[in-house]
Amino acid sequence: MTIKKILTLTIALAALVNSAAQERLAQNKPYIDLRPLHFGILVGMHLQDIEFENVGPQTVTAADGTQQEQLILCDAERWNPGFSVGVLADLRLNNHLSLRFTPTMHFGAKHLRFINLSQTDENGQPHRETQDLKSTYISLPVDLKFSAVRFNNYRPYIMAGINPMINLSGEDRDYVRLKRYDTLIEVGMGCDLYLRFFKLIPELKFCFSLTDALDKNHAANLQDPNMRAYANSVTAGSTKMFVLTFYFE
Repeated sequence: MTIKKILTLTIALAALVNSAAQERLAQNKPYIDLRPLHFGILVGMHLQDIEFENVGPQTVTAADGTQQEQLILCDAERWNPGFSVGVLADLRLNNHLSLRFTPTMHFGAKHLRFINLSQTDENGQPHRETQDLKSTYISLPVDLKFSAVRFNNYRPYIMAGINPMINLSGEDRDYVRLKRYDTLIEVGMGCDLYLRFFKLIPELKFCFSLTDALDKNHAANLQDPNMRAYANSVTAGSTKMFVLTFYFE
């Protein structure tokens, strides 16, 4: 009897919630999406990571001319948080599709860890080195945004596009340095929230590099052979980002 009462109450509650969800409310800014071109600003946060391909065992030539084989592993220890800010231009194509251009600056860093398995300390632990790879990007994404039908004061959507990026950071004394230019593909989802005086758009997207982001010429410019061994420990790198953005139109 108790189970029947619980099921009855659950069904009644679900019906009540569904009825409330279908109730039509007064729409805020009902004509904002009919403009052919509109602009806004954006702020957000992101998580950066980079996926490396390790070269494996390598022959290292010391300053005195002697050679030895070393095995050095490199990876990014964690997803590192950062801050994003930019502007938005949205071109309406039809009732459901729009083309967006969102120039953005991403401020962040990647924490790299190097483990030299060929060198150990007195406890038998491999030698470790770290590098904070600072990353300041100018991002120039072009996206297609496909929106559902607006209901009351919200409108969900999905998006996808291409994101060319310019890397403004990189030091000559870094073990690893990234190329000046990179291209990422991005996919995500969000929802237009129609408030009384403006439109707020939270969006979550994932970006993944389509090209090799590693600067392979950097190792040859290093004078220290020990640093060169760490720089040569990786053969390729792919940038990854999760970006949470809030647009204001």
